[in-house]
Amino acid sequence: MPGGPPGEELAALRAGLGSAAASVPSMWPYYTTPTDGRVTHALEAEHGALALYGLHQQSQSTPMHRRHVPLGRALHELRLRERFSSDALDRRVAATVESEGLPALLYRLRMMIPNLRAAAIPLDYDVLLRDLSDWQKTDLRQRVRRRWGLQYYVWGPQNAKDREKTSQGRQQPGPDPA
Repeated sequence: MPGGPPGEELAALRAGLGSAAASVPSMWPYYTTPTDGRVTHALEAEHGALALYGLHQQSQSTPMHRRHVPLGRALHELRLRERFSSDALDRRVAATVESEGLPALLYRLRMMIPNLRAAAIPLDYDVLLRDLSDWQKTDLRQRVRRRWGLQYYVWGPQNAKDREKTSQGRQQPGPDPA
């Protein structure tokens, strides 16, 4: 089982950013995906999720993994916080979901995660792992895109001002699409 100070463990995970699955020895102790010696889609997804978690948790005192907070919802929360231009964030989210392969998607997510970290917005890395695994299957990729889109563009408040109106009862929030 991995050990050492938390900073060293997170550094071991971050070492996997931009690297191929199973190519970073410091990450080997963290893999849980069964393998017969081949790099599988499941291992590639796990590698990506672990590396992104290492980036997200860096310098954070609270856990950046939180169950039931899928990526689209975390990005929606980032949009509501108005730390970044809504238009710019919308473009970055669109570019992320338009990625075709897993390496391109991981690259885009690597650019998004520091924004979530700066706003201390956690996400569910177990769900992200499943989504990364599904992303590698052409027939499931569109389902992941649709799910992230519905989570990101939920009917209801789209910024802090709208959120305030909703909380004052001037608008009724829609159902959770997830």
